[in-house]
Amino acid sequence: MTLSAPRRVQAFLTVTAAAFAALLVGATPARAQQGAAAPATAHSASADSYSLGVSLGGQLHESGIAAQDVNAERVATGVHDALAGKAKPAPEDRQNIDALVGRTHQQPAVPNTPSTSSAASHSVGVVMGAQLHAAGVTPQDVSNERLAAGLNDALAGKAKLTPEDQQRITNLMSRSRAEAGEAHHRAAAAFLADNGKKPGVVTTASGLEYKVLTAGSGASPKATDEVVVNYRGSLLDGTEFDSSYKRGEPATFPVNRVIPGWTEALQLMKPGSKYQLFIPPQLAYDLHSPPGIPPGSLLLFDVELLSIKAPAAAAPAPVPPATSK
Repeated sequence: MTLSAPRRVQAFLTVTAAAFAALLVGATPARAQQGAAAPATAHSASADSYSLGVSLGGQLHESGIAAQDVNAERVATGVHDALAGKAKPAPEDRQNIDALVGRTHQQPAVPNTPSTSSAASHSVGVVMGAQLHAAGVTPQDVSNERLAAGLNDALAGKAKLTPEDQQRITNLMSRSRAEAGEAHHRAAAAFLADNGKKPGVVTTASGLEYKVLTAGSGASPKATDEVVVNYRGSLLDGTEFDSSYKRGEPATFPVNRVIPGWTEALQLMKPGSKYQLFIPPQLAYDLHSPPGIPPGSLLLFDVELLSIKAPAAAAPAPVPPATSK
C-alpha cells in the first residue's frame, strides 16, 4: 500500500520527533551504578556525533528523502541551536518539513532549491536537537562536523545504523541525563533550603514543601479516591510545562496514580483549597522525566482541588436462591 502525501508527511514528522527518543529507551540513567559520569572527550564526542548523524540520515532515507534534498551542515546547525537553547520546534518548522516531504513525494518530484533545502534542513535539526536537549545533551557533547558526516553517509547509502552506533547513543544519553540530573539536584536542594524558611511554607517528613493559599473545607481525599483539579506546573526557571487552565477544563485522576509529591499533597487538601507545591525531584520524575521536563528537576505547581469522587461501591455478592425442603 502506498501512503498518500499527507500520510507520508505525518509519518516523517513522527519519525523525526520520536525516532531518537525510541533509540534512547535503553539509556537508563546510571548515576547510582556508575557514579558521576566523566565529561565527554573529543574522541567520544566525535564518535557519538557520527552515530547520531547516521541514525537521523537512516530515518530520513527510509522516509524517501535523498541526499540532494538535505543540507547536512544546516541540519547540524539546527541541532546546535536547539542544544544551545537558541531555537525550539515551532509551527514554521513543521511547515518547512511538510514542504520538504511534499516536494519529495510529488510525481514527478519537485527539486528542492538551496533556500528551501536550507530552511527545511535547519528545521529537521531543531527537532532532533530538542529531543537531545530534553535528555540533557549539551552543545559540547555534539560535533557539528561529525554529525553532518554521518548524516551524509547514511543518506548516500554508505553507512547504516549498527549496534555499536546504538550503544554510543545509549551511553551518550545515560551520561548526559546523569550529569544534568546532578546539576538540577543541586539547584533543587538550594531552592528548597531557602524556600522552607519562608513564612507560610510547610515542609513534610518526605521533603515536600507546600503553602496553603486557600484552606477549603470538608474531608480530604483518600488515596483510593478520584479528584477533579485545576493546576499549573512549571520549572524553577519559570517555564510552564503543563496547565489544565490552558486546556480549558480540569483534570480528573486517582490520587494514588500520580507522582508521589502530588499523592501526598492531595491528601492534605480539602475541596475548594488552593495550594502551592514545591516538589523535590525524588517525589516527582527525578531522572526518568518525560519530554519537556529536564532530568532531576524540582517541580512547582499551583493546585486547586475542585471536588472528590469516591470509588464506585462494589456490587453486592449475588444471593444464592433458597432451596426448598
